[in-house]
Amino acid sequence: MTKNHASLAIDPYYDGVPAYMTEVYDWAYVDPKWVRALDHNMVVRVQLFLNDQRLIRSYLNEIKEGMRVWQLAHVYGDLVIRAAQKVGPRGVFHLTDVTPIQIEHSQRKLNGMEWTKIIRCDAASFAGEASIDYDLICSFFLLHEVPDEKKHEIVNNMLANLPKGSKAVFVDYHNPAVWHPVRYILKLVNRYLEPFADALWKNEISSYAAQADRFTWSKRTMFGGVYQCVTVEHKP
Repeated sequence: MTKNHASLAIDPYYDGVPAYMTEVYDWAYVDPKWVRALDHNMVVRVQLFLNDQRLIRSYLNEIKEGMRVWQLAHVYGDLVIRAAQKVGPRGVFHLTDVTPIQIEHSQRKLNGMEWTKIIRCDAASFAGEASIDYDLICSFFLLHEVPDEKKHEIVNNMLANLPKGSKAVFVDYHNPAVWHPVRYILKLVNRYLEPFADALWKNEISSYAAQADRFTWSKRTMFGGVYQCVTVEHKP
């Protein structure tokens, strides 16, 4: 369901989008028609087997009013609105994404919130801003959607931008228990739609960090191991 090369060359929604996204996730995150259809809370709820609010809270509960927060990618539904509102006007909320349509949807949602900033950038190369030390950096269901090399780059870039005393949070898929029926649904989904997701069934997120031993890694799993929330802080 990807665009042909001629249309990619002239369509501004595809300008600068990584090849793996146009080849694998065109229908989900790049094509404006599909994005408009999918960017709804109910879609998120169905995709996450009704665990959406629990997973969202695992991120939002880390936010305190006035924090400086970097969220690595736009998320469908109202998550970015809720995160920015919880940060509030005394804080800073930065949202990065690499695709033009996701930037467009983010701008619409965060319009009028002067403490927010939306930046088109690859999460693996975003260097933050010189005057901002982030209190919280969050990857919410991003890692399972990128190739392994990009997983390494994203994790290491997050940690490079993490000051001492601050926290990084990863919310994503995990290795479901063998008895869990969702395990076998996801096996099919991963085979046909999510080719990069199996890696998180096999590898700890910490394994993608070049200097993992410099940090403390705390993991809790949810819904029979289908999901994980990993928090990372500098060692004392």
